[in-house]
Amino acid sequence: MSTTVKAAVFSEQGAPPEIRDLVLPDPGPGQVRVRIAAAGVCHSDLSLSNGTLVQKWPAVLGHEGAGTVEAVGEGVTGVVPGQYVILNWAPACRECWFCLQGEPHLCEHALDGAARPYAELADGTPVHPGLGCGAFAEATVVPARAVVPLPDGIDPSVAAVLGCAVLTGWGAVNNSAAVRAGQTAVVLGLGGVGLSVVQAARLAGADQVIAVDVSPDKEELARSLGATDFLIADETLTRSVRGLTGRRGADHAFEVVGSARVVRSAWDATRRGGTVTVVGVGALEDEVSFNALELFHQGRTLRGCVYGSSDPERDIPVIAAHVRSGGLKLAAMVTDEISLEGLPEAFERMRRGLGGRSLVRFGA
Repeated sequence: MSTTVKAAVFSEQGAPPEIRDLVLPDPGPGQVRVRIAAAGVCHSDLSLSNGTLVQKWPAVLGHEGAGTVEAVGEGVTGVVPGQYVILNWAPACRECWFCLQGEPHLCEHALDGAARPYAELADGTPVHPGLGCGAFAEATVVPARAVVPLPDGIDPSVAAVLGCAVLTGWGAVNNSAAVRAGQTAVVLGLGGVGLSVVQAARLAGADQVIAVDVSPDKEELARSLGATDFLIADETLTRSVRGLTGRRGADHAFEVVGSARVVRSAWDATRRGGTVTVVGVGALEDEVSFNALELFHQGRTLRGCVYGSSDPERDIPVIAAHVRSGGLKLAAMVTDEISLEGLPEAFERMRRGLGGRSLVRFGA
């Protein structure tokens, strides 16, 4: 048996998606079929489509999704049909060396599902799922470990952003950088993940949260989510950050763009002994350089951050408590609600640095 759904299918690198019929198999052992309610449009989807990240074609992209379990395969016990869930694009195996070291975000097998076809076009052509999820479709089939039950009290219509933007941003602040109350943070890049970093830094008790973007239109949104200051990303940025932080620089800088130039800006805006956390996904050939003397003299820490160093099963319930209390706002980050047909325009907004999160909504 199989299920046919509408999906945004990308035929090759750089090609715009076409809305086509996608034939999903019934879930096999250890799998679930999820009827997607909404899917966020993440910059990683753009990176997959343009070749910055490796992707097999044709593919259905989309990895930030939420919906309802429609069917389960043999041996699935953690979720049941009718249950709301969030997609987890990096499901941990819980058995590899990294998982056993308490680093499930670095699991050796997290992206195994992305390498295998999961569905077919009507003519039998195999289709691959972007980051193992394939959320830009009315439904998808994923391993049961790739879904996390949606905690009670969370609006399912905006829960999709928990699956990547919020987990990554909140995790960058709390798991990777460990921001403490009274510290200062500068956030470079105010897309969905960057806005989540702003909110998480405020919740962590940062005295100053300096939001930085190329677009002045993002100031109002950034301030509404907890930024104390807003700066335009230009040649005066380092001087401006130091002017706001007693001429020292920020305790923490978060690069949420994926650019060597912005990594360097984050480094220069950080105080001696501070920490730079690189959250954005950059290109292989985009190199950033430091001289040996400054690495010694500045005493800074430069760290990468994969998926917010998160464990979704552990962190989503904690984040959900902040959502229920009103401390963390999901809907406010969504600046555009679209259909599958609106994906090309959403990708173009990301290229131009416009808006926060675009959210694909399915159904009524």
